[in-house]
Amino acid sequence: MTNPLDALEADLASFRAAWGEAGPAFGPGAGPGADTAPTAMSDAGLLRVLQSAARLRRASEVALSLVAAEVAARSDAGFGAEGLAKRHGHRNAATLVAATTGDAVAGAAKLLRVGAATRPRQTLTGQLRPARHPAVADALEQGALSVDAADAICTMLERIAPRTSLRRAEAYEAELVRFASAAPHGLVLRAVRHAEARLDPDGVEPRDEAMHQQRTLSIVEEASGMVRITARLDPVTAAPVKAAIEAIVSETLHRRRDRQPTPVAVPASEVDAADVQLAGASPTVDDDSPVLDGAVPDGPVLEDRRTIPQLQADALSELARHVFGCEAAATRAKATVVVRLDLDALLSGVGEATIDGLDRPISAAAARRLAVDAEFVPAVLGGEALPLDLGRSRRLFSRAQRLALGERDGGCASCGRNIAYVEAHHIDWWHRHRGPSDLDNGVLLCSHCHHQVHREGWRIRADRREVWFVPPPHLDPEQRPRLGGRARFKLRTDRQLAASREMTDGSPAPGALRLPAA
Repeated sequence: MTNPLDALEADLASFRAAWGEAGPAFGPGAGPGADTAPTAMSDAGLLRVLQSAARLRRASEVALSLVAAEVAARSDAGFGAEGLAKRHGHRNAATLVAATTGDAVAGAAKLLRVGAATRPRQTLTGQLRPARHPAVADALEQGALSVDAADAICTMLERIAPRTSLRRAEAYEAELVRFASAAPHGLVLRAVRHAEARLDPDGVEPRDEAMHQQRTLSIVEEASGMVRITARLDPVTAAPVKAAIEAIVSETLHRRRDRQPTPVAVPASEVDAADVQLAGASPTVDDDSPVLDGAVPDGPVLEDRRTIPQLQADALSELARHVFGCEAAATRAKATVVVRLDLDALLSGVGEATIDGLDRPISAAAARRLAVDAEFVPAVLGGEALPLDLGRSRRLFSRAQRLALGERDGGCASCGRNIAYVEAHHIDWWHRHRGPSDLDNGVLLCSHCHHQVHREGWRIRADRREVWFVPPPHLDPEQRPRLGGRARFKLRTDRQLAASREMTDGSPAPGALRLPAA
């Protein structure tokens, strides 16, 4: 292990240089070494300073975690009143570190955990042994991993250690480090949950059952007259509720965005959340709709100002009203609950599965039970192929295509956002480019990434297995393609991990990702 001071000094020098060169090219305060305030920095300079400050912060947190771990070692309960923390008037090491840093005790405890898990261990004879989690320790030392990500990975590995083999734990430690070095923290936490489900497949079903037993819903009329509905649901129970409410809210937001009048006789498939296309074409009212002659359908008369929580409350009420009058037409938006699992897991009932829209995995046994429910759609890896190319025969992507896009992209193919918040888009536009409704011309994007692709001029290349994003020249002069979709935002499988460990001659592992031809 190198001296943490080396990394701190290097990052501090980089930070000083970035700050000194962040001023504008011309005008007051211009030129390298100027005493530049952030308000006077150029955009590019400000971003370089931000990146340098982030690296410096990571290096300082790593050093702090190692120091905190040593404070904990010298404050061990075995020392009694002679422990370092107690001698300085603190209950334990966490309160001492918290008082020194000004952080909450929970933050100090995190530093202690990470430091203890990633610092070299010392035997009774004074010999040094590697850290308990060497891959995490190396990534922290190189500045490739945040302390928050390291804590999530190490805490899970410590919890799972008695129920998995050392070899599998080490493989997933390395895989999580690889994943976390290029993913936002929310996706790292999701990946950690999935890794735990794979490392302890027998533990997923008991957790499912424990959560199911903890489900609650209460309805209370308050003194003000408002009715408070509070629910706490397990993933399987919550999935159809969440999907139905989100489908109605999503359809409402699409109409608000496109300034469409409230549809009267629009087929449900025309307003499905995943059917709004990149070309910007909006669903149209049927010719037989009772629209007044001469009226111009240029949007609602009154602007819809409801907040998202208000829209969700109204969606819940709409669902309840629909149940009371279910002989009437269906609700405005159709919802599909998709359960995804490996074919081996479906056949054996052992392993993990996921429900679209929810991050926490469920057991394969629960997925098998859901697969026989008409309200749930099982998407099985390794199952029979679906007809996925429609050419120019249909503008909107079919249900089978959206399921396949979900399997390939996993959510937003650009940022990894939950699949509940994405839409299927044509890469080559339907009207402008005469693009077909085929799988290799479709991509799932959230609204933010959709607009960013157009605003910045990104190009997208895809086939049935992979999706790649090519940045514009002003962001990357070399325009190096960046992998997106499930291949980027999901952990590799056990089979892929085993193959990557066995490949020693530099050849790609089976199923390795390659850039499709332009």
